[in-house]
Amino acid sequence: MAATTVTARGGARRALGPDAGAKKDRSEARLAALLLAPTAVLLAVIVGAPIVRAIWLSLFTDDEFGASRFYGLHQYVKALTGTGKSDFWNAWVVTTEITLISLVLEVVLGMAMALVMHRAFAGRGLIRTSVLVPWAIPTAVTALLWQWMFQPTGVVNAITGHHTIWTGSHWPSMWAIIIADVWKTAPFIGLLLLAGLQIIPDELYEAAKVDGATALQRFRRITLPLLRSALLVAVLFRMLDVLRIFDLPYILTHGANNTSTLSVLAYNESIRNLHTHYGSALSTLTFLYILVVAALFIKVMRANVVTSQSKAV
Repeated sequence: MAATTVTARGGARRALGPDAGAKKDRSEARLAALLLAPTAVLLAVIVGAPIVRAIWLSLFTDDEFGASRFYGLHQYVKALTGTGKSDFWNAWVVTTEITLISLVLEVVLGMAMALVMHRAFAGRGLIRTSVLVPWAIPTAVTALLWQWMFQPTGVVNAITGHHTIWTGSHWPSMWAIIIADVWKTAPFIGLLLLAGLQIIPDELYEAAKVDGATALQRFRRITLPLLRSALLVAVLFRMLDVLRIFDLPYILTHGANNTSTLSVLAYNESIRNLHTHYGSALSTLTFLYILVVAALFIKVMRANVVTSQSKAV
């Protein structure tokens, strides 16, 4: 390998051996590790410690004298196939249903919000600011607000002209949770998609107009392909958030009418029923479910990106 030469002080030239580049890389790697170390330690304490603690507690149980003894994986067997399987799988179905329906509605509404906010018109700044209001409201306050609106004599029934008891049966309760969640978090999707829209060059749309493309064709052939990355990130963030949804179902329905999510079930078992070890197992199963879903989604997302790039080439 030819030696690389650099100009030294005073104009003299000296040769760098073939290992100089490797030494520089190792030096930069050590510097990067040193800079990242405080963040890694902080994450290990704040995130890692509670996870390890929950897994540790899930492996024990309390005997008749109140002393903890090793119980192995029996808490997990209880939740998945034992006496607690009915509650666990019902909560799993409820969580998955809320996630899928909420994501679809939030993506559609968020896309509409982003397209409106991206257009140039008088008062656009006011619209962008007002869209942030639902997202800025704390989730507990949102739940209380919608709980009041969903009362039999509340605003929702007054507007629709019906006398629905929203928290009286399964699907009305589910729709109450979904509507409240969509109202609060669709603006978050809209803001992420708006950021993606703003990096699409206007020249592409102007060229498409010259070629006679309709608004729908421009949306399908330009907006959606170039907005794919922002859309996938938005869906990933919201999916991770809604899979652990707790505040809205707990405040709106308290888990009644078969609306208990995985987080609500884990909380009830740990805090209300004082089954700390079983609640820890439920929390760990919830964490594993979210982890698996996120890993599969990222894998599919990478495959789509690679496929799109190969087609483009």
